[in-house]
Amino acid sequence: MDNYILLLTLFGLAAFAMTWMPVFTKKTGISYSVIYVLAGVLIYLFFPKVLPAPDPSSDQELILRITEVVVIISLMGTGLKIDRSFSLKNWASPLKLIIIAMVGSIAGAAFLGYTLFNFDLASAMLLGAVLAPTDPVLASDVQVEPPNTGIKSEARFSLTAEAGLNDGMAFPFTWLAITLALMAGNQANEASLAQWFAFDVLYKITAGLVLGFATGRLVGFVLFRLTKKYTFLETTDGFLAISLTLLVYGLTELIQGYGFIAVFICAISLRHFEKKAQFHNYLHSFTDQIERLLIAVVLILFGAALTSGILSGLTWKMVLFTLLFLLIVRPLTAYISLYKANIHIKEKLAISFFGIRGLGSIFYLTFAFKEANFFHEKELWTMVTFTILISLVMHGFTATTVMKHLKKTIPEEQVPE
Repeated sequence: MDNYILLLTLFGLAAFAMTWMPVFTKKTGISYSVIYVLAGVLIYLFFPKVLPAPDPSSDQELILRITEVVVIISLMGTGLKIDRSFSLKNWASPLKLIIIAMVGSIAGAAFLGYTLFNFDLASAMLLGAVLAPTDPVLASDVQVEPPNTGIKSEARFSLTAEAGLNDGMAFPFTWLAITLALMAGNQANEASLAQWFAFDVLYKITAGLVLGFATGRLVGFVLFRLTKKYTFLETTDGFLAISLTLLVYGLTELIQGYGFIAVFICAISLRHFEKKAQFHNYLHSFTDQIERLLIAVVLILFGAALTSGILSGLTWKMVLFTLLFLLIVRPLTAYISLYKANIHIKEKLAISFFGIRGLGSIFYLTFAFKEANFFHEKELWTMVTFTILISLVMHGFTATTVMKHLKKTIPEEQVPE
């Protein structure tokens, strides 16, 4: 039988089932991410010739591009569903999580890599950079609901905004690891810390922020102002969100800015141009459907990769690292960042615990390996993959239950507009 037809059938079934997965998660309290990864493992074990298991060493470009597309679509959907207008006061919690928790997590993971595994500085920094950002793709169970659906909890808002922001803000630290690797490989003429700070930090972040904001405002003007004068411009096509995602990402990358930042800022800027507009629901709905379709495929492939030997080099030290990172480093740095925040203690604990790792980490790791040679590539692949797996299982079995508990415990919380 033609394997191509079998693959079409398999992925069609996966996408078909995804239609009811959000409901399944709410009823059972088990994230559909767990189900799809398990399906990938079982399919590959029983039908190894049907499902090709991704190999990081030979499928680097494929893995990079698939994760890239899924992440940017997820960032657009994440930005579109945030109701809270931006201000330093309104966004204090996620901004603290970026400035303190993310940087602290990078430092903590790098320290563990350096001391536990004797990694060189570049590899230790890369370990911290790829694991520090919370994932916007697999964190849907702890994020806010679609646009204009009512009051949002501080925990959901903080985790949603954090996931949107830090998937781009972690990029400078990935470039720092790349710079250190190039310098260690006697390529100092191609990289320096001064160049990294000026270009990879200041310029690229600014370019992403400016282009993302400007594009969002421009599209918002066309959709919500110009259409009142020229009615033929009116549209209800939700796929505009996907086309805008690709457009703003591509434009930003062309000028060598951070496309991840631009996409999220564009979504926020567009969302709040005309905040109550029903069209935002169409945009988010279409984005969400495309995202879930892609996630179904990617999670199955991730499950297949788990059986292909990617974890064959796993050691007890790596297991210890993962537990320390997920249960101590991330929760502790996040709680410290929110220590003086005027929010309920249970929400602080939930925000601190749900630092979900996912596809963004795979993208960053693959990207770094493409840009420079690192001394511990195999160990890094094993550690990052195992950390994602444990995060997916640990958070996948607890997210829905904890969020339901918070909703019952703090039912009257009011959130700034």
